[in-house]
Amino acid sequence: MEWENQTFSPDFILMGIFSHTPSHIFLFSLVLGIFTVALLANIIMVLLIYLDTRLHIPMYFLLSQLSLMDLMLICTTVPKMACNYLSGRNTISVAGCEMQIFLYVSLLGAECFLLAVMAYDRYVAICYPLQYPNLMNQKLCGLMAASSWTLGVFDGIVEVATTLSFSYCGSREISQFFCDVPALLRLSCTDTSTFETLIFICCVVMLLFPLSLIVISYTRVIITVIRMSSGEGRHKAVTTCTSHLSVVGMYYGAAMFIYMRPTSNRSPAQDKTVSTFYTILTPMLNPLIYSLRNKDVAKAFSKAVGKEKSRE
Repeated sequence: MEWENQTFSPDFILMGIFSHTPSHIFLFSLVLGIFTVALLANIIMVLLIYLDTRLHIPMYFLLSQLSLMDLMLICTTVPKMACNYLSGRNTISVAGCEMQIFLYVSLLGAECFLLAVMAYDRYVAICYPLQYPNLMNQKLCGLMAASSWTLGVFDGIVEVATTLSFSYCGSREISQFFCDVPALLRLSCTDTSTFETLIFICCVVMLLFPLSLIVISYTRVIITVIRMSSGEGRHKAVTTCTSHLSVVGMYYGAAMFIYMRPTSNRSPAQDKTVSTFYTILTPMLNPLIYSLRNKDVAKAFSKAVGKEKSRE
């Protein structure tokens, strides 16, 4: 492969985000704490939805898929970063870099489409409650979730295959804590302008198209909620929708900031900060936002904890 032929050492060097100063050691410990919370919260969310029959409806099935994606996303970057920091070896093999790019691009793309599917689910549930069982049946829900995964994987394959076609003949120091495509492009001695155009087109498809569907869905939802005569129904609809919109705002805002800015406007420091937000912090916040504001999830958790205590 072209990557191996450019230098005696084919490995890349991840510059990371932490040094060994006291303040950075504290921040590293904080990231490990966030990682642990995200890991446990997403695992618990997936298990609760799988085990509690009351949560076997499209809304929670889609939520379990989101938790699964978040779980895989945070495990793609943080363990390697922690291993490098603790061992003092900041290298990553070409194969490891390929795998990181494929996984995080695939998961980011899949989440984009899944959030649009979740918005459509809320639109149907609130605007057409009587037709909801037919419009969002189990088969269709599964198909839409599978399509989100498939489209994400396709995006990951395209970006990995294209990135591998470039030559890296100079510095192999990646100014990130994981193999990020924009950071890799800065190291290439090949003209990447065509690929940058491809990334922009992919972002339009993977970000703006699903986002437009979300905006349309929630515009209709807001109109329906305003017309509701029941105060309880209005409150339930608003609570559910604001949770989802909070996740959408955090996720899409960070992803668009990273991938839809011109190369000339990018700085490694900004990319590191925003990447930390959407690859580490968001996977922790997503299950907490949904569980803290959702009575059904809270009841399922209380039921599971109560059963465990009764066994003891």
